[in-house]
Amino acid sequence: MEGALWKELLGFQFPMGKFKSLWLFVAFLTLSPGFGSAGDIVHPDAKAPSKPGCDNSFVLVKIPTWVDGVEDTEYVGVGARFGPTLESKEKHANKSRLALADPPDCCSTPKNQLTGEIIMVHRGNCSFTTKSNIAEAAGASAILIINNRTELFKMVCEENETDLDIGIPAVMLPQDAGTTLENYMSSNATVLLQLYSPKRPLVDVAEVFLWLMAVGTILCASYWSAWTAREAAIEQDKLLKCLSFSQDGLDVHQEDVCASKIVNINVTSAVLFVVAASCFLIMLYKLMSFWFIEVLVVLFCIGGVEGLQTCLVALLSCFRWFQHAADSSVNVPFFGAVSYLTLIVAPFCIAFTVVWAVYRRISFAWIGQDILGIALIITVHQIVHVPNLKVGTVLLSCAFLYDIFWVFVSKYWFDESVMIVVARGDGSGEDGIPMLLKIPRMFDPWGGYSIIGFGDIILPGLVVAFSLRYDWLAKKTLKAGYFVWAMTAYGLGLFVTYVALNMMDGHGQPALLYIVPFTLGTFLALGKKRGDLKILWTRGEPERPCPHLQLQSSQLLHQQ
Repeated sequence: MEGALWKELLGFQFPMGKFKSLWLFVAFLTLSPGFGSAGDIVHPDAKAPSKPGCDNSFVLVKIPTWVDGVEDTEYVGVGARFGPTLESKEKHANKSRLALADPPDCCSTPKNQLTGEIIMVHRGNCSFTTKSNIAEAAGASAILIINNRTELFKMVCEENETDLDIGIPAVMLPQDAGTTLENYMSSNATVLLQLYSPKRPLVDVAEVFLWLMAVGTILCASYWSAWTAREAAIEQDKLLKCLSFSQDGLDVHQEDVCASKIVNINVTSAVLFVVAASCFLIMLYKLMSFWFIEVLVVLFCIGGVEGLQTCLVALLSCFRWFQHAADSSVNVPFFGAVSYLTLIVAPFCIAFTVVWAVYRRISFAWIGQDILGIALIITVHQIVHVPNLKVGTVLLSCAFLYDIFWVFVSKYWFDESVMIVVARGDGSGEDGIPMLLKIPRMFDPWGGYSIIGFGDIILPGLVVAFSLRYDWLAKKTLKAGYFVWAMTAYGLGLFVTYVALNMMDGHGQPALLYIVPFTLGTFLALGKKRGDLKILWTRGEPERPCPHLQLQSSQLLHQQ
């Protein structure tokens, strides 16, 4: 009787609001790139030919230059499969003079005499090892091979080559860098070079801050979501109590109840959501270009404005100075009833977002991107809810497979990791897509950013937020509840992600590969042990007697 009445009163479909479809689309965009990456510095390549004397990892090489004694550009090259390993510290690397090969391809003995110079040659006409052996015999201390394209190329040994006892390092430079150096040499300038390959630190403080940022975002989103759910439950209890006195009670409160803009995911939508995200990821991969990144930036800005506005209005409403502005509203065409506080905050949010979009290429623009991203993530958690553990399990399991497939397995279909290419924004001329939280690596000689995709926060965060909503509705303490365990499990999973990232020399890792087993496994095991798994799996909220029936029982007792 109680369950039937509860479903009758609350089972109708709430209108989703004018911007709900837009928010769902923005939330969908945020789930496309989801992994933590710091950039590849060392490239072990199992496909490239490897044999004794030709089994080096492909490492990036720093090449600072001095022209006529004045420090000039620092270039980046890639070390060869063969030859000795390069010095890792700049202070130990020798500064040597640059010489041009004659003939340029260095497929025969150079006409110029070398006494420890670094010889620069052109790619082609003979193998890389042949060029290196000839350069070493001529007295060069190292060989720079200029590619015939603007990108770098992995230099390997031919299958039938046997003379691999090469004693000088070989480094490839892109075509544009080689052209610049040749122009200096043609003008009779003296060019000095250093070759060294610094190692990335085991742990960078940026990863610590990024971990705190991700965990803190889920923490804030979960508490806001749980508080909203508890307030909604209180309002529903009041509504049911009113029904015991007046048949018209539902009409009085229906408008307030219907104002809810919560979207509860079901099993079908969870599966379709990940499938659609895969299709969108392929579209990003195939259409990656400058203009497409610009479209993503516009969409990110739209979500960022709404997210920042929502968070600021909610925060300012907690102070009594702003309560009147938050409670008063005015009808705005197309937008409907809008509070005065929203009208005050909106111009600031729009201005902040526009300034970030215009100046997003400057060195500290990551701060604005992270602020907008965190606000967007928190607001998405207020709109999209996991109603029970069954839906959460299906969603995270599909996302788990999605992450592994597009980071690792996609290499076998597309010859490169689709997820990593999309996250980096390869071929777009931009520094990656905006749907990421990132912090510059402060003590890394290679620079770059530590990043995490929005999906690695949003998806597990939905389950963590669900755990806190359940705890509050069940009136569980922190110790007896599930939230602390789920939050800790997420933090440990993310920590293991960064451990794996550093063990793999900066190669992009699918964060959900580690986060999902920790978070979901802990929740399921604890629910099974405590005997709550059936309720968590199906209802998603504790059994609660209807307040109006409690009131009726109380009245009957008084009458007796």
